Amino acid sequence: LTHRYIDEHKDQFGVEPICRELQIAPSTYYAARTRPTSKRSISDQAALAEIDEVHAENLRVYGARKLHAAINRRRLECAKVDEAPERIARCTVERLMRSVGLHGLRRSGKPPRTTVPAMPDHRPDLVPREFTADRPDRLWVADITYIRTCSGWVYAAFVQDVCTRRIVGWQVATHLRTELALDALQMAFWVRRREGADLTGLKHHSDKGVQYVAVRYTESLALEGAVASVGSTGDSYDNAMAEAFNSLFKAECIRNPHLPGRDGPWRGLDDVERAVAGYLDWYNTRRLHGELGMVPPIEYQARFDTTAEVVAAA
Repeated sequence: LTHRYIDEHKDQFGVEPICRELQIAPSTYYAARTRPTSKRSISDQAALAEIDEVHAENLRVYGARKLHAAINRRRLECAKVDEAPERIARCTVERLMRSVGLHGLRRSGKPPRTTVPAMPDHRPDLVPREFTADRPDRLWVADITYIRTCSGWVYAAFVQDVCTRRIVGWQVATHLRTELALDALQMAFWVRRREGADLTGLKHHSDKGVQYVAVRYTESLALEGAVASVGSTGDSYDNAMAEAFNSLFKAECIRNPHLPGRDGPWRGLDDVERAVAGYLDWYNTRRLHGELGMVPPIEYQARFDTTAEVVAAA
């Protein structure tokens, strides 16, 4: 680093005056310039190029932990048959990211509430803040968030499977009517039915917003053999997993300047809809999830599908 500094300023101040101020011998500077590049420097440059490429492929949201996992996954996928790929150490990823100022996406504060309280509702909370499921389609959580655009507010509704963390249904609209949440739910039903899932006994958890306690929404759940569960009014912890995804979505998609196709402020509904579709494709199929053992939701779900096929064949 010292000889680079001298290279940058020698035309202005001269080599010897700079060396004198830095208290190093000019011969040390000249030796450093003629010394061949070390193997570690060559290795670091190659690794840094790979780090930057994988970071960019993943919307520049990954920190060192997920970037380390993503690089080793890619090396494994690209390795030849019967060839063990060279793994990169996490400390190396951390060191090289620091050296060029790369970092993961930093989330901002909690978004404002979008829930419109409904009339008193006596449906039970079947989850009591235990957001766990031993297999897909046992528990879904649903919520709505907002996006500011140049033409007004746009709202996004999501339905997430608790076991796989997959977003199974979504919809965006310029209103907060029941249709917004109902369209996301119907997408989730269509997607999982097409994939051969049995939704009987499914628990669907949400807050007590008017969209989720509406008669049409409740009837749609009942027709699929699903059971409605609602948290208490005004308590984000009662729907914590859905709230957490909303926060992630706002950070990684809506506020992310590295999102493909992003060229300025959100203009309106169509602009947001295209971005959400692209983001969810990446989130479900390629984004590594720490709670799933550093695999994407679709890959994690496939493990259950494979097990079910084996059991059925037996």
